[in-house]
Amino acid sequence: MSDSTVDAKLELKQASKDVKESENVAEKYSAMTVSKNSELTMGELSSVLSAVPTHKPVKKQIQFVEDKQEFSKFPTKTGRRSLSRSISQSSTDSYSSAASCTDSSDDETSPRDKKQVNSRGSTDFCVKNIKQAEFGRREIEIAVQDMSALISLRKRAQGEKPLAGAKIVGCTHITAQTAVLIETLVSLGAQCRWTACNIYSTQNEVAAALSERGVPVFAWKGESEDDFWWCIDQCVNTEGWQPNMILDDGGDLTHWVYKKYPNVFKKIRGIVEESVTGVHRLYQLSKAGKLCVPAMNVNDSVTKQKFDNLYCCRESILDGLKRTTDVMFGGKQVVVCGYGEVGKGCCAALKALGSVVYITEIDPICALQGCMDGFRVVKLSEVVRHVDVIITCTGNKNVVTRDQLDRMKNGCIVCNMGHSNTEIDVASMRTPELTWERVRSQVDHVIWPDGKRVILLAEGRLLNLSCSTVPTFVLSITATTQALALIELYNAPESRYKQDVYLLPKKMDEYVASLHLATFDAHLTELSDEQAKYLGLNKNGPFKPNYYRY
Repeated sequence: MSDSTVDAKLELKQASKDVKESENVAEKYSAMTVSKNSELTMGELSSVLSAVPTHKPVKKQIQFVEDKQEFSKFPTKTGRRSLSRSISQSSTDSYSSAASCTDSSDDETSPRDKKQVNSRGSTDFCVKNIKQAEFGRREIEIAVQDMSALISLRKRAQGEKPLAGAKIVGCTHITAQTAVLIETLVSLGAQCRWTACNIYSTQNEVAAALSERGVPVFAWKGESEDDFWWCIDQCVNTEGWQPNMILDDGGDLTHWVYKKYPNVFKKIRGIVEESVTGVHRLYQLSKAGKLCVPAMNVNDSVTKQKFDNLYCCRESILDGLKRTTDVMFGGKQVVVCGYGEVGKGCCAALKALGSVVYITEIDPICALQGCMDGFRVVKLSEVVRHVDVIITCTGNKNVVTRDQLDRMKNGCIVCNMGHSNTEIDVASMRTPELTWERVRSQVDHVIWPDGKRVILLAEGRLLNLSCSTVPTFVLSITATTQALALIELYNAPESRYKQDVYLLPKKMDEYVASLHLATFDAHLTELSDEQAKYLGLNKNGPFKPNYYRY
């Protein structure tokens, strides 16, 4: 008898034995359940399972009917169509249905070359794709949920229409949060035309949603420099409409109107500016005696400085860095240039992740604050060769120069958290000897002749709004401040504000803060008459003098 025959008989005998044992186990389990009419205990279940025979599986070779059978290298036309359809369907299922409004061909055509019409029949706008309006409306509805204070202001004042007759031209970041502000201004009686202050921060779907609702918006993500100024001009230079109020972020809109349309500028009733760069430009105009309208410096209001600049940047700096670089920051050496409120927020966030943080400063008071907070104050030139990340947030120009870029180590990340794109000398890197390589959206490798790479984010523009998003609640505080500043300037008697730059009245700052306390279920303590008299205060505020430093 051959060995294969013996093995076959042994396997058959073992299989017969296993069947009998399995039948015995089944009978045992059946008897238990019938007699007790209940579920097995863990012990009984364990004993039953342990009785099940186990043995090594017999390896079997799979036999094909035809050993030489081959699969075709490419699918047939029908197969390709089916595959394409299945991939397309799965991609659509993975995203919001509104995302299907995006047409890949739109990316190849400049919005300036497209003729678009909204549902009202208007063509007075220029956005990436008006078909994205529904998607943008959902984004705005989400933002509304965390901007209760601004919505509260809208509900309280919309009956009075304090901005009736106001024609506001705005140049800010166009995001879902800004859209809530714009629609609030419209609810309060204003007519608005809007453009973007940053070529990378525009949410295209939000711009479409605003345009669909009748607000002329001229902005899209990824504008060229020429597009940027063209969009500003389209907002200002339009037949039958002349602005009488300006809401600016960075001063570009104010500068354009001042230079190109001086007659329009003279008739402006007020300017509201929210950035360091824009405020600096206003003070320059005022000092030169060229500011012929009153302006409100929102950037230095307490509610902007202490909340938007500090707390917003403390959270959004990490969001922007993580989304673009995927870098782990524990142990990384980071330089933060500037220790104002933005710099303080950035340093606090990076320190919490375990980064070794250095700061650079020109102001001895801010430098001393940095020292007391546990940071080393250095000159950038002292550490530029070995640090991993450099972040600018000064509002100045040429904070990081070409010489310093040349000395950075391979793989150093360079980005900007200040408003202006002049802090990093990006223009000096656009030379023939350096190669630019786009590795992902808003991330460029700038390659030196020796192979060294510097990772530049957002081409030196504002990191958090160009590469990520910012907390909605904080933007609610800033937006409410801007709305109140516009209302104040538009309704104030001519004698109240002269042709100069003013800070937001302290009472308004406190009012903005009080509107947001309800979100936290916070309850303020009230002064008694005796206490108010002792401190020399009105029981309803303001509670601090203008010179008080929070």
